[in-house]
Amino acid sequence: MPLNHPKLVKLLRLAYSAEKAAAFAYIGHAASVRDPEAKAVIKQIELDEWGHRASVLAIMQQYEIPVSHYNEIKYHVIGRLISLSCHMIGWFMPYYFAGRLESGNVCEYFIMMRYFNELEITEHDEVLYEMGLKEKQHEVYFQQSIANSRLLPLFEKVFGWGVQRSLNDVDLEHPSPVQESNRYCRHRK
Repeated sequence: MPLNHPKLVKLLRLAYSAEKAAAFAYIGHAASVRDPEAKAVIKQIELDEWGHRASVLAIMQQYEIPVSHYNEIKYHVIGRLISLSCHMIGWFMPYYFAGRLESGNVCEYFIMMRYFNELEITEHDEVLYEMGLKEKQHEVYFQQSIANSRLLPLFEKVFGWGVQRSLNDVDLEHPSPVQESNRYCRHRK
């Protein structure tokens, strides 16, 4: 059953390919850190991204949405470049930009849920909710990792994300239940 919602279709196709870029980036990020505990956490985040990609593909296949070959090539190259750059730009920037990226990705899944609900489709609410919360957990990990860096105030001011600022309004300590989570990310369309 094809979906008659161009914004949703576009967002699903984008998320599918962007998850590959993120996973590739985390391969390089994990390889660039020395601390075994940090390496393990980043490796788990990479695995989470591959899992999100598989979940998004399953949804796309259910509605006969083709994968964007353009997005696949574009995000493959972006992910590989970011992966390589992690070995050259020091420790702070990979953590900072990973956190900022994850912060924005949180909303992708809640917006998808809202778009599906506009079509009166609720069967994907649980998986989209879980992926959104998982992205928030990733964001929090990266926020905590850079919280004491002297570079953070400057980057937070320039790029609009950091320990004091997020790109989403999800509260992990008091998450809304799935049925009420459509209130999240109302500031993003």
